[in-house]
Amino acid sequence: MGPIEAKYSNFITPVMETPAIYVAKRKSGKQQEFRKLEMEERYEAIKDLGSGNFGVARLVRDKKTKELVAVKYIERGKKIDENVQREIINHRSVRHPNIIRFKEVFLTPTHLAIVMEYAAGGELFNRICNAGRFSEDEARFFFQQLISGVSYCHSMEICHRDLKLENTLLDGSPTPRLKICDFGYSKSGLLHSQPKSTVGTPAYIAPEVLSRKEYDGKIADVWSCGVTLYVMLVGAYPFEDPNDPKNFRKTIERIMSSQYSIPDYVRVSADCKHLLSRIFVANPSKRITIPEIKKHPWFLKSLPKEIIEGEKTNYEKVDRDQPRQSVDEIMRIIQEARIPGEASKQPAGGVLDTDDLDAELESDISGDFVTSV
Repeated sequence: MGPIEAKYSNFITPVMETPAIYVAKRKSGKQQEFRKLEMEERYEAIKDLGSGNFGVARLVRDKKTKELVAVKYIERGKKIDENVQREIINHRSVRHPNIIRFKEVFLTPTHLAIVMEYAAGGELFNRICNAGRFSEDEARFFFQQLISGVSYCHSMEICHRDLKLENTLLDGSPTPRLKICDFGYSKSGLLHSQPKSTVGTPAYIAPEVLSRKEYDGKIADVWSCGVTLYVMLVGAYPFEDPNDPKNFRKTIERIMSSQYSIPDYVRVSADCKHLLSRIFVANPSKRITIPEIKKHPWFLKSLPKEIIEGEKTNYEKVDRDQPRQSVDEIMRIIQEARIPGEASKQPAGGVLDTDDLDAELESDISGDFVTSV
């Protein structure tokens, strides 16, 4: 256990039904009513953004600043686990133009609410679905931003472990800025051991992750970045069997053997093909690294000035004028969120039928895949 984990070990330990907590529950009625009013006073609900295993996400407006922000609501109680804690702490620690900005966490009577930057442009995945596939120049533009954000995370000793198009958002500007989101599977080298669990999304998972042995999360992230680049260029996943794309077993076999090809109808430069061939290497010790990608000729072509300038300072000046919620305060809130709230499962400000949405989800190769070992 590291020094920070040791400091907060009392928060990490599962909450027991002690007399103190029982008393807190008895006194919680007025507190919960106050929090509900506080939420309604601070934010105006605009619309629902979506749902998932975590709960619901909602677009709200800060009544004081008029800023639009996204709020992720997670039901209080047993859902507030180590993954939620890790997501919040890791997300809080990163500040980069290509990463969704963490703002704060707070409690409602029924939910833990995570407030973050709102990306008006939606998912990069949807942009590709609408376009079919990107030109090489457009794919490079987004890949450069993705690598810049991932490189910064790695410099902070955080590996994401679930990089995919659905976890990359766009800010809605005419020249879209990519924003990495969802740190639910991330691991910090400062706080946690080497990753061992098989987490992520099957189409993006590196071979060494599937082997269920200890692996380097940073190198596994490189593979996922390569899958993202390939999908932008081709409009399909690299390791699906073209004749049987929904066959999970075949996909896994092709991932393990790095079996992929670029269709003849897709025009891709030799430099781009070379970079992909250096990424899709089954042996992680021989795979290209993020620092090496940043020196690759294909990556360096038309590199945006803001990335060049930001790399010089490791983005030390990003949002430095914005106050940050302290780790102590966040951990106290997380601890309290482990105590179940009121019976209602819907956060204030509207109703989102998560059962109906979940029923529409397809159980295909792009779905979330989590296995503990």
